[in-house]
Amino acid sequence: MLQSLSIDPAYQGMLGARPLPLLQERTQQIPGSVQYTIRRYKRLPDWSTPDEGLMVYHYEPSQKNNSHLELHFCLSGQVYCLEKEKSCDHCQFQESAGCVERIESVDLVSFRYSPQHLSQWIRPTTGARKLSDDILRFDRNETFRQSLLLNQEVLRILEGILNHPYADNLENIFVNAQSQMLLLHALDMIDAPAELEEAPFLAQPADREKIAQARSWLIEHIGEPITIKELSRKVAINECYLKKGFRLMYGSTIFDFYQSQRMEHARYLLYEKGMSVTDVSLQLGYSSISHFSTAFKKYSGLKPCDLLWRYDSNSMIAFNKN
Repeated sequence: MLQSLSIDPAYQGMLGARPLPLLQERTQQIPGSVQYTIRRYKRLPDWSTPDEGLMVYHYEPSQKNNSHLELHFCLSGQVYCLEKEKSCDHCQFQESAGCVERIESVDLVSFRYSPQHLSQWIRPTTGARKLSDDILRFDRNETFRQSLLLNQEVLRILEGILNHPYADNLENIFVNAQSQMLLLHALDMIDAPAELEEAPFLAQPADREKIAQARSWLIEHIGEPITIKELSRKVAINECYLKKGFRLMYGSTIFDFYQSQRMEHARYLLYEKGMSVTDVSLQLGYSSISHFSTAFKKYSGLKPCDLLWRYDSNSMIAFNKN
């Protein structure tokens, strides 16, 4: 019988006193491997919380085989077409034909690992035992939970799980592989709590939320250049805390993250929208076309006009087919 994965009480609290409308729920057991659950809620306008992760280690002293490890992740900001029930980039730009309603969601993704599943990676330990060794062997004789800081790599894996194109057996293979990567990152964080040693303020949910708000502001105001000092004032956190916390939470400096977001948006405007290089540089807040062109080539290896030429070529091909 498939054992149902429950949402950890920590995440029940994150949904607030007024529950969010549940849109989809899916529980899947990959034979001989991981069990996972995805619950997708409709994000309400007044709902706000940073993306978070949690490891829960359940220890059953009388029946060790019933012990298990769970990873829970809460992500917000995905945009879905309700009719298609899947993520669609075009929905984010209001272009999907026949889309009856676009929604922004809060996604709760959970994975459950059994002792039998985790035992496949146990090897004789050389040197000092780590906490991950005790977890894989279920030798730690107490239940505990540990917050996980979400860096860019973990967020990329989770977004891939939520938006992958696979089905049936291929879906099982894909999700199983990605769940192992998430487990690797989680155990690595458990073994190396350097983030909290280097930045103990990250143990405070309020400070993590302020850093997440800074990241959201950068995404939502992609064409408004801002200094780190100004950004720190907007979210009411110390400038040093913001820089250090951002790097530890998302695996990137603020500048590198903001620059990558601008360049990806520029790629979309040039290649998908066919906007001129001049218009794109102005929309992204560049003082000159040459500065924008230099930054874009450094990021993508291509000149902006190269993408524009590809857009014109694809448009001509589509026109000829019609």
